[in-house]
Amino acid sequence: MNRLGLNEEEAKVNSSKENLKHTKWECKYHVVFIPKYRRKVMYGEIRQELGPIMRELAQQKESEVEEGHLRADHVHMMLSIPPKYSVSGVVGYIKGKSAIAIARRFMDRKKNFVGLNFWARGYYVSTVGRDEVQVRDYIREQEKEDRRLDQLRMFE
Repeated sequence: MNRLGLNEEEAKVNSSKENLKHTKWECKYHVVFIPKYRRKVMYGEIRQELGPIMRELAQQKESEVEEGHLRADHVHMMLSIPPKYSVSGVVGYIKGKSAIAIARRFMDRKKNFVGLNFWARGYYVSTVGRDEVQVRDYIREQEKEDRRLDQLRMFE
């Protein structure tokens, strides 16, 4: 209990930096999704551009990419999404608009393109809760693990 009589969890919510007009919140999600057919297409210039694109798209929905990792065949993100938005709405928005941006920048499609062929349907999502540190570490460690597996495959 602190000096206001709140336990540790209540104090954390009250000191949360995230708030709406009458709501304090901390809603974080671990999200994973893949390109269509799990093609290894996120490399080079696409990989460099995709991170900032996704961060900007999340901000347009008042959300934040707190951690992110792009591999050639999948994306890991820890998203902070306000409770007034659904997770599916924000993830769908990010996937749809990023597919359009990729098509325009890298596939010479200038207009009338809806981005249907870049991301696979669906995604994985899990609430972060009290395991935030472990989820952040897991996302950061993905690249090291992928490099290790790639090195093992060299000897097959």
